[in-house]
Amino acid sequence: MAVDATVPVIVMTAWANVELAVEAMRRGARDFVQKPWENERLVSILRTQVELHRALQQAARLEAENRLLRAEGRPEFIAAAPAMQPVLQTIARVGPSDANVLITGEHGTGKEVVAQTLHALSARASRPLVAVNTGAIPDGVFESELFGHVRGAFTDARMDRIGRFELADGGTIFLDEIGNVPMRQQAKLLRVLESGEIERVGSSRSRKVNVRVLSATNTDLPAACTAGQFREDLLFRLNTVEIHVPALRERREDIPVLAGHFLARYAARYRRPVQRFDPAAMQALKQYAWPGNVRELEHTIERAVLMSREQEIQPADLGTRPGAELRGSQPGSRGGVAGAKGPAAVSGQREPGGGSAGLESRRALSKNGKIWGLAPPRLPAHENDPDFSTNAESVSIPSWSRCPVCWWLRCWCGNSRGLRSRACC
Repeated sequence: MAVDATVPVIVMTAWANVELAVEAMRRGARDFVQKPWENERLVSILRTQVELHRALQQAARLEAENRLLRAEGRPEFIAAAPAMQPVLQTIARVGPSDANVLITGEHGTGKEVVAQTLHALSARASRPLVAVNTGAIPDGVFESELFGHVRGAFTDARMDRIGRFELADGGTIFLDEIGNVPMRQQAKLLRVLESGEIERVGSSRSRKVNVRVLSATNTDLPAACTAGQFREDLLFRLNTVEIHVPALRERREDIPVLAGHFLARYAARYRRPVQRFDPAAMQALKQYAWPGNVRELEHTIERAVLMSREQEIQPADLGTRPGAELRGSQPGSRGGVAGAKGPAAVSGQREPGGGSAGLESRRALSKNGKIWGLAPPRLPAHENDPDFSTNAESVSIPSWSRCPVCWWLRCWCGNSRGLRSRACC
């Protein structure tokens, strides 16, 4: 027969003495009632113990759910490309330690996933990981957010509030966008890292916290130190170990694996029958420059899952941005996502007839809803050109025709009078 340890036990006896009461409490009794009892007191004790039992059961259920969620929410660090092997090796070495780690890389490369992996590998994995976007905290409430405040410390401080460092006590704190912290606040952050002590705003009592600090930035911190925008001593405290996460364009071998991972996630979330990528779509993913890195890839796959009408994702479902095809990643490569159309893709085309051809193409809309087929008017540049004239008065070239943006706006609006308020020329 299973025994529920949360069931309250109440001892009732006619032989009451102090030693017996102490022994009963030591063995797990919740209360002690002496005969003869008072009905009101007995009912009050029973009601209290029943409510306490229900509260303990609910706490146990919540703890079990939290353990399950933590197990399901463990980071999935996908990295098979050769460029990611140094990152994986460094994570394996410093993850189990309590060393402070500075994670660098462009926006969207997965710096927070690296931080989650480091926390999951450490002995603090059962404790909280508190993430703080330090670059988004206003200067006036920076100390209150990180270190907490006491009641009456400032206007609207109606009660005590613990800060993020106290919340992460025993665990890990992740300071994202650390390069955007103002100089005035860097000194206060440095003191906490050096001493491990914090002071709530409005309090003179120091509190000891045991926190591992992980930080991330896309800023060149050594250059910021040279420019006087970041404290060098704070940098030394943060980067006991530094991990640089390569951009997605530098680890293209991971694109198919990442795309498949995001496809499975969002197909299950949105209950869509999408199962795979069309070969042309996968080729388009590999050729794209991904200026937004893994974050842009994830959002692209999410959109493709929603827009796809078949079991295969087609190139038209991707909706990647025109003009971001392998920019600078492959010298001499023209790049391009298959099927992408737009002004950036055709701005170099020249059509006979100049402006008339552009005006007639207003009706042309691509499958993705982008305007295409428009080209700035060709200006006569040689005396053999039938439109060339040496008479300056006979060649009237409006200013908007020299700018492709103005030309496209004029073709779209069909009204050159309203052009000045909409175009750049």
